[in-house]
Amino acid sequence: MKQNSSRPSAHNTLQMNFFQKFMMLCSGANIYILKKTPSEWNKFAGIGGIVLFTAVFATMSAGYAMYTVFDNLWAAIGFGIIWGLMIFNLDRYIVTSIKKTGTVWNQILMAIPRLILAVFLGIIISKPLELKIFEKEVNKQLNTIIQRNKKQLQTEMNARILQQSGPYETEKKQISSKITEYQKSYDSASVELEKEILGTKTGLTSGKEGYGPNARRKTELKEQRYQDLQNYQKQVAPRLQYLDGEISKIYTNLETERGKTETFEDKFNGFAARLQALDELGKNSAIIGLAASFIMGLFICLEISPVLIKLISHVGPYDFLLEKTENDYRLYAKEKTEKANALTDHRIGSFKKHLDDEP
Repeated sequence: MKQNSSRPSAHNTLQMNFFQKFMMLCSGANIYILKKTPSEWNKFAGIGGIVLFTAVFATMSAGYAMYTVFDNLWAAIGFGIIWGLMIFNLDRYIVTSIKKTGTVWNQILMAIPRLILAVFLGIIISKPLELKIFEKEVNKQLNTIIQRNKKQLQTEMNARILQQSGPYETEKKQISSKITEYQKSYDSASVELEKEILGTKTGLTSGKEGYGPNARRKTELKEQRYQDLQNYQKQVAPRLQYLDGEISKIYTNLETERGKTETFEDKFNGFAARLQALDELGKNSAIIGLAASFIMGLFICLEISPVLIKLISHVGPYDFLLEKTENDYRLYAKEKTEKANALTDHRIGSFKKHLDDEP
């Protein structure tokens, strides 16, 4: 007796809407098999939604990171979209590569490298978004870092000035010391002359008031020492001018270099600099460090959740049908291969028999 096949099945009565179909495509599932298993639609739509929103966050994250690097909106948008598509494709592959076949331990071993990869992706996605969330605090810390770098730069410049101008300054001090000696000799002769004229009794004066022979000798001595002072100052004047010029060049060159370096320091706001500022903020403030850790943990959980959902979910109709479909293709391929091998063996045998039958 012919059975009645007019009773509608579940997959004929339920229709997959566009949104469900799109989410299932995002999950990497086989749509043709899913159409036969309506009970699995919500699970794979949820997995697809997580994969999609992870890609959206990855796009935003990469776009912001590239904007801090290139400072160009269109370049940031373009790279963000490319990066988001890459993460989207990678997440779909991670989810679809986990098969609900074999023992539980085999599934766990299969999921471990995918979980590790998902954790790394979560960290990579979370960092630029952390920078955006804590943008005001990061900018303040960046200014602190810039001022600290400038102070360190000034200290290094001062050390270089001392090192380069040291020989010239030493020679200037030696000349200045020599001039001081000449000046002291002249001043001493002037004092002795004055005491001699006033009749002040010392070990170097006669004690007789008036301008006598001793006063004339001391006048000559004073003039001689004054002449020595003048001659020495004239002699070393070109050398002092040269030394001052060299020292001035050193200061000018290093000041120009410092100005250029400070200009670069003022632009110290790239992606790596912001990461440094965020790291210092986390070390200096326990609250910011904890908040940043929670944000990173959130994105890591978001990234690994499709793998975990696929791992902890029970084996459903979709998994059975997928395994059956793959097994049918394996058997079909094996059958075709064996038939082809048998046909080849038959042809080879016929050819050998034909050769043996020839006279």
